[in-house]
Amino acid sequence: MEFIDYYSILEVDKSASEADIKKAYRKLARKFHPDLNPNDKDANKKFQSVNEANEVLSDPEKRKKYDQYGKDWQHADQFEAQRNSQPRNPRPGGPQFPGNEEGDFSSFFESMFGGSERSRQTKFRGQDYTAAFTLNLTDVMETHKQTLTVNGKNIRITIPAGVENGQVIKLKGYGATGVSGGPDGDLYITFLISANPDFKRLGNDLYTKATIDLFTAMLGGETIVETLKGKVKLSISPETQNGTKIRLKAKGITVYKREGQSGDLYVTYEIKLPVNLTDQQKMLFTELSKIK
Repeated sequence: MEFIDYYSILEVDKSASEADIKKAYRKLARKFHPDLNPNDKDANKKFQSVNEANEVLSDPEKRKKYDQYGKDWQHADQFEAQRNSQPRNPRPGGPQFPGNEEGDFSSFFESMFGGSERSRQTKFRGQDYTAAFTLNLTDVMETHKQTLTVNGKNIRITIPAGVENGQVIKLKGYGATGVSGGPDGDLYITFLISANPDFKRLGNDLYTKATIDLFTAMLGGETIVETLKGKVKLSISPETQNGTKIRLKAKGITVYKREGQSGDLYVTYEIKLPVNLTDQQKMLFTELSKIK
């Protein structure tokens, strides 16, 4: 396995704080998001690399192992266990742990995978995989199944209702195959929710706007509003002001793993002023302006 410089991928220094890494990840994830670069295969590869780098550097334990062991960081625990199992004062000329006093883990891994009888019997856990899965806002309203392709392998996954943008779930045993009978690695899936032009999501609540004409706002009436759960007819009170906000209970996002529970939908009214007035309409508005 070649060494991958995760710090360079995220364009941060090795001394970067957790906040720096988080900020860099968000910036690059937006830059290379597949939805924003539909015809750029390189952007998709960079997006996957950014997710992989963030998955390691945003985790303090993984980052510590990566900083110390480089490309072999995922086998750090096995290396430490092997080193600690060696006698503190081995006999001169006797079997010793490969490497120098500081622990030459590169030599260690060469010996472990070099083909000796002992190395073939040593079990290692498979590498974890990371993947990104893009969804539309409507996709998170109900629990459903989709197929995800990872390393050429199709995996049927269940997507719980209410997943949030950036949320990560783990599928145990769907990573790389273990070495010498060791357990398989895990698959970490990051969900990316595409922005919706009509709805803004905050937690489980949704926010949208509804346009009504001046006459309906002044005299009252009805309007039809689109929600992610279908159309709803609303009654408009007379003298409704521009920017008036109403709440539609349980018309928001389904609560994560709680089918039957949902957030709310907040609708803000925007009053559309009439244009291209006729002479008669202008006259009537003039008369109205005189009545105060």
